[in-house]
Amino acid sequence: MGGRRGKNKGRPVSGWIILDKPEDFGSTEAVSKIKWLFKAQKAGHAGTLDPLASGLLPIALGDATKTVPYVMDGRKIYEFTVRWGAERDTDDMEGEITQSSDLRPAQSDIEALLPRYTGVIEQIPPQYSAVKIDGNRAYDLARGGETVEIASREVEIHRLDLVACPEDDLAVFVVECGKGTYVRSLARDFGRDLGCYGHIAKLRRIGVAPFSDEDMVPLADLTALEEMADDAERLAALDAFLIDTGEALANLPHVAITDDQAHRLRMGNPIILRGRDAPLDEADVWVTARGRLVAIGEIGQGEFRPRRVFGN
Repeated sequence: MGGRRGKNKGRPVSGWIILDKPEDFGSTEAVSKIKWLFKAQKAGHAGTLDPLASGLLPIALGDATKTVPYVMDGRKIYEFTVRWGAERDTDDMEGEITQSSDLRPAQSDIEALLPRYTGVIEQIPPQYSAVKIDGNRAYDLARGGETVEIASREVEIHRLDLVACPEDDLAVFVVECGKGTYVRSLARDFGRDLGCYGHIAKLRRIGVAPFSDEDMVPLADLTALEEMADDAERLAALDAFLIDTGEALANLPHVAITDDQAHRLRMGNPIILRGRDAPLDEADVWVTARGRLVAIGEIGQGEFRPRRVFGN
């Protein structure tokens, strides 16, 4: 008889790598590289970054992949530079110029525009985006030469600041925004409103809640360890960069439980939470025993019901 089929190859390593993704490097490519470096069984990312963008790409390994949705929903912070004078079909440096202007906006005009883009706004995603239209990705249709109608959607801008105007045709911004916001669309729409057109010249993500730029690890710091000949030493050095799986849930309510309760949860059973401070009703809660993540679930009428359970 042969061995078991379908068994995961690699180490059952779990945790987060908060990668400082370089430009001209795809998000999927980055996940594959990290999975290979760590010899991990599973890996996934929480929020795609365009290849031309750099910065914070949260990559989950092993059990941490179960927490990806909670990071995907987190607020994002971007630094971005808009170049005035031309609109491009991709809304970044890569595309063809579709409209141009000799006008350049005054700093006061740019600042006056920002309140209109703060709060809940309507936004049309770029033609070159991953939005699905009749089952097809918008960027696939755009590359095929089609101009497609993409419906506008509500997105939330929590903070939007003009940082600098280093040249007449450049403006640098910082934006803190909710899920589904396209920064390329902001650049396009700013340019249209100001009558001078615009596109993204530089884009860098510096935050995906609950992670920040302080958590970022440059890819070069990880790949430099490939030179270590000893497998065990190399993997130990890589693992030192991992952030605990539970850190992804830092913005959710947390309850500490006993070992007996943890055992019940790992068997798939609900538990009763007693005590004066025990919450009665919560949609998303994470529970730990001895500081280790046991489960994510919901509390109803003082009972915790697990949705995702984590290994011993």
